[in-house]
Amino acid sequence: MSDTATFRLAGIMGWPVAHSRSPRLHGHWLAEHGLAGAYVPLPVPPERLGEAVRGLRALGFAGCNVTIPHKVAVMAHLDEVEPMARLIGAVNTIVVLPDGRLLGRNTDGEGWLQGLRDAHPGWRADTGPAVMLGAGGAARAVGAALVAQGVPALRIANRTRARAEALAASLGPVATVHDWSEREALLDDAALLVNTTSQGMQGKPPLELSLARLPRTAMVSDVVYTPLETPLLAAARSRGNPAADGLGMLLSQARPGFAAWFGVTPEVTPALRALMAA
Repeated sequence: MSDTATFRLAGIMGWPVAHSRSPRLHGHWLAEHGLAGAYVPLPVPPERLGEAVRGLRALGFAGCNVTIPHKVAVMAHLDEVEPMARLIGAVNTIVVLPDGRLLGRNTDGEGWLQGLRDAHPGWRADTGPAVMLGAGGAARAVGAALVAQGVPALRIANRTRARAEALAASLGPVATVHDWSEREALLDDAALLVNTTSQGMQGKPPLELSLARLPRTAMVSDVVYTPLETPLLAAARSRGNPAADGLGMLLSQARPGFAAWFGVTPEVTPALRALMAA
C-alpha cells in the first residue's frame, strides 16, 4: 500500500470532455495503488483556457492532461515546454513543478511507441522505411517519435498535401511527402505502416487501402481505438502481418503523467486493457 498522507489532484482539460476515458483509466490506477487522490474532468471553453491553466496552481492540482481543442493553444500559458512537445507543436500533459512553474509535455509519441513494443517486444523503428497516413496532431507525435528512434525513411501521405509538407519540414530530411493517390505504391518495401487519420473510426468513412504491396513482415499500426479492431488491422492480421491497435497508445501515453502527478509508475495490464476496451 502506498503512502496516502498527501491527497493529490489531477484531471483532463478539454471542451467537451465528458466523453473522455481518462478518468476511468487514472481512477483504476489510483485504486490499484491505494493512492489518496482524484482525477477529474475539467470542461474548459477556449475563451477561459488561460484562467483555467493558471488556476491549477491555486487549486492545488499536481497537473492535468490536455485534449481537444486546447493542445496547441495551451502552450502560450505555460512557463516551460519540453523540446519534444515543441517539435510536435502540442502539449497533452501539464505538470505543476515543486516551485509552482507549469511544465508542458507531449507523451503521445512515446505512448504510441510503447504500445507497439508491448504488443511486439522485438519491434524496432530503424529496420526499414515507414509509411504514415495523415498529417494531423497524432501524425506529428508519431512522426517525431519515429525520427527520434532512427527511422531511415518516413513517407507521409495526406489528403491535403500542404499539411503534409508542413509536417515533413518540421521533421527533417528523413521525411518525404507523397500524394494521397500514391499511398499503395509507397508500401512496396515498407517495414511499418501507420494510420493516423480518423478513417476507419466508428462513424467515419473507411480507409480505402489495399495491402497487396505491403511486405508480410511489416508492422501495421492504427491509432484509432473505436473500434479496437479496425478494418485496416483486420486486413493486416488476415494476411499475417504483425499489428497493434490504438488502445495501447491511449494507455501508454497516460503513464508518464500519472507518474509525475502521483509518484507511482503504473503498468498496462491485460485487466486494464479489458476494462478500457469494454
